[in-house]
Amino acid sequence: MKQISRRHFLQGTSLTAFGFWAASGLSPVVRAASPNERIAVAGIGIGGKGGGDVANAARWGDIVAVCDIDRGRLAGAQKRYEGAKAYTDFRKLFDEMEKSIDAVTVSTSDHVHAAAALMAMRRGKHVYAQKPLTRTVYEARLMGKTALERKVCTQMGNQGSASDGLRKTAAQLQAGVLGNVTEIHIWTNRPIWPQGIDRKKQSDFPKDQVEKGLQNVDWDSWIGPAPMREFLPNVYHDFKWRGWWDFGTGALGDICCHSFNMAFVGLDLRNPASVIAKTTGHNRDSFPSSSMVTFQFPARGKRGAVKFIWYDGGWKPNDEILGDHGFSNKDDNGILLIGEKGYIRGSQIIGVDPIKDVDVRFAPKTDDANEDASHSLEWGTAIKENKPENCWSNFTTTSGPLTETVLAGNLAVWNADKPNEEGDLIEWDAVKMKITNDVKTSGLDELIQPVYRKGYELD
Repeated sequence: MKQISRRHFLQGTSLTAFGFWAASGLSPVVRAASPNERIAVAGIGIGGKGGGDVANAARWGDIVAVCDIDRGRLAGAQKRYEGAKAYTDFRKLFDEMEKSIDAVTVSTSDHVHAAAALMAMRRGKHVYAQKPLTRTVYEARLMGKTALERKVCTQMGNQGSASDGLRKTAAQLQAGVLGNVTEIHIWTNRPIWPQGIDRKKQSDFPKDQVEKGLQNVDWDSWIGPAPMREFLPNVYHDFKWRGWWDFGTGALGDICCHSFNMAFVGLDLRNPASVIAKTTGHNRDSFPSSSMVTFQFPARGKRGAVKFIWYDGGWKPNDEILGDHGFSNKDDNGILLIGEKGYIRGSQIIGVDPIKDVDVRFAPKTDDANEDASHSLEWGTAIKENKPENCWSNFTTTSGPLTETVLAGNLAVWNADKPNEEGDLIEWDAVKMKITNDVKTSGLDELIQPVYRKGYELD
């Protein structure tokens, strides 16, 4: 596989320390709000999770603009946020309202995250973007670098990061509570949307159904940077886009940024050396219905080598692993870290006493103890205090590298297209974003760094 040739300066920008900004001596280039000032927020993608992200931002900010390709959603949002301007194209939003916006939420389908968030950050806007941060590895690297350059406050929407339990357990892992951790197993019942399917044609649907859908949806804006394809009613929009390679990241991208987060931070599990997958098979248009992905992380600092196995679509660890660690085969979702002194099930430490007096940086609390709202409030507070490093899931030190790591797994999933057969091992140079061994599968270069549709280029 060829090395990434453009933006070679992105190589090596995956940062590890929460204190990077303070150590760097960099000064902010964006306006700092006073503690009592309301922040002007635009919501890009306002359905489903996006609706919650906008509502949470409205607790501490003012919603001045809403953008969605679904005109029905826009009409409803304008009733909720009186005076907010409405757009179906985020590029027009920025052209017209750049000077009226301090921050944006980006909760679109995965393939639009980078285009919208980069446009915002390059204009000095703070960004809260849903997980996974991006659809591809290159985009995640560029997002982290841009956030650092522009000194904006950023947060990825893996809201479980705001929970006290996750932060306590991550801190215990950092302190070495389990000793050497050798294996991690994480499984999920996702996908709960269609995957492993063939694409239909527009002619397969009633004409009036297609016409009605197109009246409500700005299809060109929905496609955004992806290769154009015809509109199919209730196939991509809404939510079902997650199962298509051009638009989503499958079950791995959807859930792993939640469930792997604690282990990733606690053990500093960036930069896997290799990844390999087995799946139920797929056509490289729709993700497989089930997959198992094995990451190998080399020793790093005081931490030894770690093997991480991801399972989705009903696949799980074997009964011996489950039974020995308190799980049942009926448990559809699970997190297990196995160490030399004990193990972690979920966020519960078992077999060893927690280490005393471990420092934990907790998220700010809201009145209703809502993790989503706390995660958003942490971002809003960082904006008001002008402290980008105070966001747990900031793009530069945490969520960018986490997303890069997770999406390296999708390179292996792409490579494992035959049913119940492992694909070729991928040896991965994470710093250079390069596959270093001879893998013949076509399309991997584009899955690392895509070619974008005109008008949505990232450079």
